[in-house]
Amino acid sequence: MSIDFKDRVAIVTGAGGGLGREYALELARRGAKVVVNDLGGSRDGTGHSDAALQVVEEIREAGGTAMSNGGSVTEFAQMEEMVAKAKEEWGGVHVLINNAGILRDKSFAKMTMDDWKIVVDVHLNGSANVTKAVWETMREQAYGRILMTASSTGLFGNFGQANYGAAKLGLAGFTKTLYLEGAKYNIKVNTLAPVAATRMTEDIMPEAMFKMLGPENVVPAALYLVSEDAPTNAIVGAGAGGYHSAFVTMNTPVILDQDDRTVEGFAAHWDEISKTEPMTIPNSGAEQSGAIMTAMQKKMAG
Repeated sequence: MSIDFKDRVAIVTGAGGGLGREYALELARRGAKVVVNDLGGSRDGTGHSDAALQVVEEIREAGGTAMSNGGSVTEFAQMEEMVAKAKEEWGGVHVLINNAGILRDKSFAKMTMDDWKIVVDVHLNGSANVTKAVWETMREQAYGRILMTASSTGLFGNFGQANYGAAKLGLAGFTKTLYLEGAKYNIKVNTLAPVAATRMTEDIMPEAMFKMLGPENVVPAALYLVSEDAPTNAIVGAGAGGYHSAFVTMNTPVILDQDDRTVEGFAAHWDEISKTEPMTIPNSGAEQSGAIMTAMQKKMAG
C-alpha cells in the first residue's frame, strides 16, 4: 500500500522546525502542496526567524511545491488570510496539521495567569482559529483531514505544565466534537500525542534521549492520520518508533438505590464506582448518557 497526497493542499502550523518541519517535508515528498506556517522564534513564543522560508526552500529544491506564511495562529484574521492565499494559489485546502506551540513551564504555584493564558491561547485557541479558517472550505469540497496535537501531559499529566496540559487535553475534546460535526462532509479529525526531541526540549532532556526521540519517528503516525483512508476520532501516541492508541473510557454505571443517593451512600459505593473493569469507549456524549439509561433500566427491571 502506498499513501500519497497528490493533488492535496496541506497547511502545517509551526512548521519551521522540529515536528512541523518533518511533517511539511514528508507531505511534499508525497505530492502535497504545502503551506509552511511559522512565526519563528524561541520555545516561549518570542522572537522571529525565517525558519518557514528555509523549509520552503528545502521543499522546492527537492522538486516539491510550497509557500511560506508567517502569520500567528492566535490571530484569526491572519489565519483566514493564509487559507485564502492557499485557495487562490492552489484551489482548496485538504489537510491541516495543528502543530504550533510554545512552553511556559512552571509549577502552578509559581505560574502567572499571563503564563497560563498565552499557552492556552497558542495551543487551544490557536488550533481553533486555524481550524475555523479551513472548516467551511472543507465542508464545501466534502473533504478534510485535520490533526490536533495533544501530548502525554494533556492525557496523563506532568509536573510543572498545568497550562500546557489543560490546553492539550482541550484539543482532544475539540477533536471529539469536530469528528461528529464533520462526518457527513467527509472531514476526519484525529488527535496525536507526540513524544519528540525538538527545539522546545533540546536543553531539557539528556543528549542520548534527545537523539532517540527524533521527530522523524512521529511522522508515520501523523501522516497516516491525515491521509485519505485515515480513521477518525483516534487518539494516537508516537515517539522513538513506538506507537499506541489512547482512549477515553467509562466503566459500567452503578445505579444507587434511592436511599443511597446521599454523600455517604456515594462514599460507601466508591470502590464499585471507581473500578476499572469492565470498560467501554463511548463515541459521543450521547452514548455515555445512553449507558447510564441502560444501567437504570436494568436496575428497574430487577
